[in-house]
Amino acid sequence: QVQLVESGGGLVQAGGSVRLSCAAFGSIFSIKGWYRQAPGKQRELVATITKGDSTNYADSVKGRFTISRDKAKNTVYLQMNSLKPEDTAVYYCNAVVPVAGTFYDYWGQGTQVTVSS
Repeated sequence: QVQLVESGGGLVQAGGSVRLSCAAFGSIFSIKGWYRQAPGKQRELVATITKGDSTNYADSVKGRFTISRDKAKNTVYLQMNSLKPEDTAVYYCNAVVPVAGTFYDYWGQGTQVTVSS
């Protein structure tokens, strides 16, 4: 049984901070990172982290967001600082799951982040 449990979303004022958590349970190869989807827009990459802890960020969040991993807890975090109203979206955790020798994307249920101006 594979499960991604996301937490930490909520309502925050512009300029504020929020930390999202994504805990993985079951046969997951690796948590890849975070994506987000705003109303009426496509899902987009926010930040990714490799098993070797190399990170990659969308240009729109560079310098404001930090992705990190706690390997002992099998959890990936997204620290979001200096939030802007345009950061408002549902944030999804993404992982890679092995099935019969093939790897598939697996998504969490999403957590809403709303930034008020």
